[in-house]
Amino acid sequence: MERIAIIDGVRTPFCKMGTDFNDLGAQELGRIVTRELLERTQLDPKHIDEVIFGCVGQPADAANIARVVALLAGIPQTIPAFTVHRNCASGIESAVQAEIKIKVGEGRCYLVGGTESMSNIPFYLAKTLQNQLGSLQRAKGLGARLAVMSKFFPEYLNFQKSLKIGLQLGLTDPVCGLNMGQTAEVLAKEFGITREEQDHLALVSHQRAIAGRRVLQEEIVPIIPGPKYKKVTEFDNGPRENQTMEALAKLKTVFDRYSGTVTAGNASQITDGAAAIIMMSESKAKELNVQPLGYLRASAFSGVEPNRMGIGPAHAIPKVLKKAGMRLNDIQAFEINEAFAAQVLACLKALESEKFAKDFGYEGYTGTIDRAKMNVNGGSIALGHPVGTTGTRIILTMLKHMKRNNLNIGLVSLCVGGGQGAAVILER
Repeated sequence: MERIAIIDGVRTPFCKMGTDFNDLGAQELGRIVTRELLERTQLDPKHIDEVIFGCVGQPADAANIARVVALLAGIPQTIPAFTVHRNCASGIESAVQAEIKIKVGEGRCYLVGGTESMSNIPFYLAKTLQNQLGSLQRAKGLGARLAVMSKFFPEYLNFQKSLKIGLQLGLTDPVCGLNMGQTAEVLAKEFGITREEQDHLALVSHQRAIAGRRVLQEEIVPIIPGPKYKKVTEFDNGPRENQTMEALAKLKTVFDRYSGTVTAGNASQITDGAAAIIMMSESKAKELNVQPLGYLRASAFSGVEPNRMGIGPAHAIPKVLKKAGMRLNDIQAFEINEAFAAQVLACLKALESEKFAKDFGYEGYTGTIDRAKMNVNGGSIALGHPVGTTGTRIILTMLKHMKRNNLNIGLVSLCVGGGQGAAVILER
């Protein structure tokens, strides 16, 4: 079976919610990276068999956002598109769907990616208020309308009951009832991870992101967000140049006020951004005379308890290694998404544990990950985590890093809300 080539990719800068990209919807962010990628590669869109995009907070006015992005970017109407949603792994899912389709011979060239505007995830009306609005619309005559409105206004003014914050709903697990930060607290307590350990990982994330800013610019398309902005956004705006352990230590815990350790400083930032890559069969790449950045060797997903969702990579990594016929010490570089410092540290501790390996049948596929080889240009604590996009971003970041440093094998992984893990092995 021929290899799955990844030709090139591009992403927007990642910007904190409510900042530079506040007025740009997910479809526009997706359009920008898709158009830029086609321009950079000079790929004739007629070679694309399908467009696949991941998105978690899909806009109501852009149903099947992958199709909307494709058409807005000028891809011919004859080329189909579909959207995937696997929470934080949506970007990776788009690549895996292309991998599967190429392997079974359904197509030879795919444009895949992820897009997310967390700034524009809407508020929702409570069902009781929706019902009253419906009654008001159907009421005939002034008397009937006034009768409905007399019940409507008290309900409307009680914002705690009448409005539901979409982002808050999306970051809360509907099965276990915990929000994502609370699941990180579960792992912090289970693995005995201290606040200092978490803050140190966060500090390193910021330091590496600042040091690697010019390197990361290679994968970024600069954007002028709109008429009211007087400058070009060309860098991620999350990394803090002067971050210190002292500043991180001053932050209050967010999810467990009494015995918690997770803060806004050692958790990923809520962010807007999009990314796209082009994938094709190795034979198609040779036919078009293009040099791939690298190849997707293997992919794997795992399922874990929703209240321990952050441990997902510790299960997905051994699975993908076994699938690829490799061992952990074969991997030369790692990108493990920093949803929370606590969950990354929990995964590292689990993978180091002989008991963990024995309990789950992972003997031979676990071990110690050298942190000097992990997230070398910073992770989501500094860069941000636009949930539908991050999977694509870490694939792109890894391949660019491998090319610059002449590395052969890299692994990317992330935890997934709802209790899953995802991992992909890349090679050059």
